[in-house]
Amino acid sequence: MAERKFTGKHALAVFVGAFGVIIAVNLVLAYKAVATFPGLEVKNSYVASQEFNEKLKEQQSLGWDAEVETKGGLLILRITDAQGVPVRVAELQAVVGRATHMREDFSPDFTFDGVAYSTPATLGKGNWNVRIVARDADGAEFSRRIPLYIKG
Repeated sequence: MAERKFTGKHALAVFVGAFGVIIAVNLVLAYKAVATFPGLEVKNSYVASQEFNEKLKEQQSLGWDAEVETKGGLLILRITDAQGVPVRVAELQAVVGRATHMREDFSPDFTFDGVAYSTPATLGKGNWNVRIVARDADGAEFSRRIPLYIKG
């Protein structure tokens, strides 16, 4: 049997094959990163940065805190004041969705029962974000993004 030699063509094939795999994987990952990006958080980041401190002071003056959980087919949102007393807000807007895409986003219609806000919701397993914007009677704004992990 004749001995095979490793020639320049073989070296070129190994080199092109190895870098071809690396480039292909990078292209697939770049496509997935761009295709699943849900979009911008704010339209103009400069304006948002200028307003940040005023909004932060307004929100801190309310002394509110928020937490969310799922229980018995319900999505439950608790907003409490500095003493832990439930807060009934004048206005509440919310969006529930995944961090990576907007396909499953929805705006829940919460009802207040004197202790917490709740709405029927069936969330699949994994990471979710609950973004809320609440206002008191004077119009002071409280906003929060609350991460929620659903075990599967």
